[in-house]
Amino acid sequence: MKHIFQQGSNTSAPVLLLLHGTGGDENDLLPLAQMISPESSVLSVRGNVSENGMPRFFRRLAEGVFDKEDLEFRTKELADFLDDSAKEYGFDRKQIVAVGYSNGANIAASLLYHYEGVLKGAALHHPMVPSRDVTPPSLTGIPTFIGAGKQDPICRPEETKELASTLQTAGSDVELHWENTGHQLTTAEVKAASDWFKNNF
Repeated sequence: MKHIFQQGSNTSAPVLLLLHGTGGDENDLLPLAQMISPESSVLSVRGNVSENGMPRFFRRLAEGVFDKEDLEFRTKELADFLDDSAKEYGFDRKQIVAVGYSNGANIAASLLYHYEGVLKGAALHHPMVPSRDVTPPSLTGIPTFIGAGKQDPICRPEETKELASTLQTAGSDVELHWENTGHQLTTAEVKAASDWFKNNF
């Protein structure tokens, strides 16, 4: 997978896994890493799927309709990539916190749904429910931040609440942050994610 790895100044801080939205790339969320945890190492990944030339992490059949088979395949592909990257770059595999936006948040949520212990935590900006056919493993001790827009036409509030409820049922300590906006990522939302990170890690 195409990616950027940047060694941080504090090797004991969690590694930030950055996962962009549709049409983005591995450079998009680097500024977020600086705002959330400037001392952390960063592993920023580009999605392996192209939709009309726009990078994504998995295929979709229509807006908001995921290709379930491809999502499962790409989720495993990303999990395996994290294993390989930890060996290649010499960081602690158990110290990865995902920071994802939109499509990137969806695959981060899918990691949580499919693999126990795959992440130490996750900041999900405008995610959807990745699957309704999967019961997540235990997420006890794995905090999750969800940033959402009350006017988001893609991730409707009821979808956000469903995701938060499912993660909580699995044991995650979920912080749900609402902005009175749409699908865009705001500075206030990133600041809230930064505060969440400092409080949990």
